[in-house]
Parts: sequence; structure tokens; C-alpha cells
Amino acid sequence: MSGTENAGLQAIPNPEKATLEGKNKFLGFWFFLGGETVLFGTLFATFLALRDKVASGPSAHELFSLPLTFLSTIILLTSSLTSVFAILAMKDYKAGAMRLWFWITVLLGLAFLGLEIYEFHEYLGEHFGFTTSAFSSAFYTLVGTHGCHVLFGVLWISELMLQSYKKGITTVTAPKYYVAALYWHFIDVVWVFIFTVVYLLGILGG
Repeated sequence: MSGTENAGLQAIPNPEKATLEGKNKFLGFWFFLGGETVLFGTLFATFLALRDKVASGPSAHELFSLPLTFLSTIILLTSSLTSVFAILAMKDYKAGAMRLWFWITVLLGLAFLGLEIYEFHEYLGEHFGFTTSAFSSAFYTLVGTHGCHVLFGVLWISELMLQSYKKGITTVTAPKYYVAALYWHFIDVVWVFIFTVVYLLGILGG
């Protein structure tokens, strides 16, 4: 469905919040994010408590590569920007532009996951596995959990975009697109904390 096919709906501003059902989706989503915040807060606290427990394995300073993680960060932050463009297009009922920006978001998310898989592969080659030390277990649990969230976001947005070819932009579908974009912003924010707490502190802390 093109932007012109949605022209009859353009009298409704902010379609993602135009109905009670849409507003309820936001309320449920914020409760969901509260639980996710507690989950990641716990994982961060565990990592900080165990970051120096390297046993006989490599430390963060010996292992981490700033250029690789910086590239991953740029890719994920760029994907957050493209999801903003997608929502702006949605608000203007431009279904084609919305899909384009969301598909770019998906591709950037896949690129991020590809770099993370490459990173983990390199670490395994350095004898840094999940059970190498308490530090490695905390690292893989935190970063791996985030990676699973990125994968979930990629699959979620992809499914919504495939459905959008048939359903277009309406007061029923708009809240779904908007909530998916908010979720994507959340996992981007979590990654900024991971980049800072795990990688930067690990490299600079020596």
C-alpha cells in the first residue's frame, strides 16, 4: 500500500495514539520495558562485580578491540536514526518510505549481529570461552543477551514490514510500528551502556 493509498487517513494526526487500543499498547510496552530494564540492570551489576575475576584467561584489556566495537556502535546508532525516519514517514502516511527506512534498519541490525558473531569467534580463538572465567561468563551473558534482543527486534520489524504490504498504515497498525521502533531505541541505548561499561572501561582500565 503506497502513501497515496493511505491519503484518506491523513486527517488523523499521530495515528499510533489515535485509539484506546493504541494507547493501551504503549502502556503495556512501558511495563515490558520496566522488566527489561531490571533484567539488564542485574546483568550489568553482575558483570561489574566479576569483571576482574579473569582466573587464567585473558583480561578485557588484552582482549577487546576498540575499532571493532566502535564500528558496531556506529552501525547500531545509525539504525536508530533510520527507525526515526521510518516513524516520521509513518506519521505522514508514506507507507513506501516507512518500509524503506525500516528495511534499512533491519539490514543495519543484521550487520551488527554479523560483527558480534565475528567478535565472539575471534575471542574463542583466544581461548576466551563462556566457562573460561567468571569474567567471561558475565561478559557473554550480558553481551549475548543484548544480541538476542537485537535479533528479536530484527525479526519483529521484518514481520511487521511484510504485513505492511497488505495492511498499510492505519490506526490499528501504526501503534505496532511505533512500539517496535521504541523497542529498537531501547536496545540501542542498552548497547551504549555496554560499549561504555564493558568495552571502554575494559580497555582503558588496563
